[in-house]
Amino acid sequence: MFRFNSSCTPSQFSATCTFYKSLFSTVVIIITSNILHKSKHSLYMMLDTTPFMADEEPIASSSNPPPTSSSESFNTFFENWLREQNSHLEELVTAANNHNHNHNNNENDSALLQLIEKVVRQYEQYYRTKSDWEKRDAIAMYAPSWLSNLEDAFLWIGGWRPTLAIHLLYSILGIQVDAKLHDLIRGITTGDLSDLASKQMEKIDELHRKIIHEERVLTEKLAKVQETAADRSMVELSIAVSEMMRNGGGDGGESEERVQEVLEVKCGEMEELLHMADHLRLETLKAVIEILTPIQAVYFLIAKAELYLRLHEWGKKRGTIGKGVSWSCMSGCVRVEGNLVFKF
Repeated sequence: MFRFNSSCTPSQFSATCTFYKSLFSTVVIIITSNILHKSKHSLYMMLDTTPFMADEEPIASSSNPPPTSSSESFNTFFENWLREQNSHLEELVTAANNHNHNHNNNENDSALLQLIEKVVRQYEQYYRTKSDWEKRDAIAMYAPSWLSNLEDAFLWIGGWRPTLAIHLLYSILGIQVDAKLHDLIRGITTGDLSDLASKQMEKIDELHRKIIHEERVLTEKLAKVQETAADRSMVELSIAVSEMMRNGGGDGGESEERVQEVLEVKCGEMEELLHMADHLRLETLKAVIEILTPIQAVYFLIAKAELYLRLHEWGKKRGTIGKGVSWSCMSGCVRVEGNLVFKF
């Protein structure tokens, strides 16, 4: 059967998945066997549970083409989407607080399921709209103007790495375990992510390994596309146009047409990769939620939204630093004329 490893300390729980498994295998003996609520099955029905692979159909775009006016740019959509996400975050926090004070969890879980579905639909809307704009200008999505340089530094094929969802889950898990370890040992259920059962941990570990594989597949595809920047067609074209410029002549309509033809192929490949990466990001989010109970999914979505919104805010503050202000990535501080303003 299961045996408690007394050498484990709370600080070790976030180090590796192995330490988490050993702890929660023990907790299963102490905590009652009904941690996984029956309502979790309802959550499975509400979300798309189809297994995902990188070679699946990418996210379907809407039937309407993206707007063309600058006032309806993706920047505008993104800012509106962030405001909506912030509103959903407040709803999630309120729902979590109400759940902790409501003894009728079956009734409460029904409300949580509706809220989770609402939040997931917002993410689906984001990727549908993004897919439309990728068709219009895929290259711009690799260096989005609506994100800060700080956010750009963490991008992978136009967005966050899908595996970050698992890392986020492990991080919030470790934080909640450290905070409530005493209650867990006493057999008091908390309902949050520190109540994850061994079966759930096994599914998370399996999902993590699957996503790592899918990420690697797409990363290798991206590398192959990037290497074509110096393939024979590009070099021949570069030489031909350079020779024409040196001889004092224009590059000519024929060469311009050839440039467009060559670049169009490469842009098409980059667009396809964006669709596949966005599909993997969305399906990873859904897969994580499917493993969790409703209240655990709410805590996960809270952590996800908070991290995304705060990183965006920090990046904007860093990007607007002017004269007399210095930024240290080592300390995470901003100093204005030598005075510490904030630290995160």
